[in-house]
Amino acid sequence: MGTIHVTWVQGKTFIGTDSTNHSVVISSPADGVGMKPSDLLLVALASCTAYDVVNILEKKHAHITGVQVSAAGEQLPEAPWTFTKIHLRYVVTGIDVKAEDVAKAIELSEQKYCSVSATLKATVDITYDFEVQEAAAYAHQP
Repeated sequence: MGTIHVTWVQGKTFIGTDSTNHSVVISSPADGVGMKPSDLLLVALASCTAYDVVNILEKKHAHITGVQVSAAGEQLPEAPWTFTKIHLRYVVTGIDVKAEDVAKAIELSEQKYCSVSATLKATVDITYDFEVQEAAAYAHQP
């Protein structure tokens, strides 16, 4: 099991360090120097599933040139502002990437591989949609 550390800097600003010694600045919106903790949850979900989707598509030998995942979360209006819904939007760019391969990769991530999604889906309604965009082929000139 990995261990992370959060260290208070000043005001409402903290440094979060992960189990591999990488760091992120965390703060309140008023301090404005780091990410909000609730946004970090969305980043964790989006990055977990993005990792899976890229990994799965690469194993299928899909020629992907870009993957972007956006996450929009709905929270209750009162403390503790619990997330009730999160919608993920995937945009996969590549050359001849098949929509059915992208759909299967997202499904596998959601149902089997993404630990963040597996943890959240018991209490949060997680939905998604996706778009496949054709990348411009690079002209090859000798």
